[in-house]
Amino acid sequence: MENLLREIGKKCPINVELKERIQSDFKLVETKKKEILLEQGNIANHLYFIEKGVLHNYYFFKNKKVSSWFYAENRFVSSWYSFFSQKQSYEEIECLEDCVLYKISYQDYQKLIKDFPAFNNFARLLSEEIIVFFGEFSKGWAFLTAKEKYDLLLSYSPTIELRIKLGFIASFIGVSQETLSRIRAGK
Repeated sequence: MENLLREIGKKCPINVELKERIQSDFKLVETKKKEILLEQGNIANHLYFIEKGVLHNYYFFKNKKVSSWFYAENRFVSSWYSFFSQKQSYEEIECLEDCVLYKISYQDYQKLIKDFPAFNNFARLLSEEIIVFFGEFSKGWAFLTAKEKYDLLLSYSPTIELRIKLGFIASFIGVSQETLSRIRAGK
């Protein structure tokens, strides 16, 4: 819980009352590798904080699993569109390792925002961070080479290639595993 409190504290001051609410509203969840936290078509009713492990967001295109992002320790994760809109998710969230997570329901998240102006600031800054990331990501992604896409992923998660199947990374950047091997070898 200390990592969660530290990450929230980077965006807002945490007084004793807010700390107690965070500690009661965020629930500890331990998951196994390959566990699905959200299935496509369901509503993302939870926001997760990763204490330990790696999560994988993906969707299906022509019955093929396409990776959309990877999240590791000290990151917040959800199906952002679904969580914020409370509409059906077009993606799934899977645990790629055994994970230790903290989760908060959408309803409790909204209550924290309403009850604590400081947490409202945290939520706003988190949302802005996500919007900026997806804005940068979506505008430039189509024009990046596969090598640049690979480098971008590593800039956000430097050790990710050591923790997940390379096929997921190949899917993410839109190349075959053979092409990814050449990229990694610098050829």
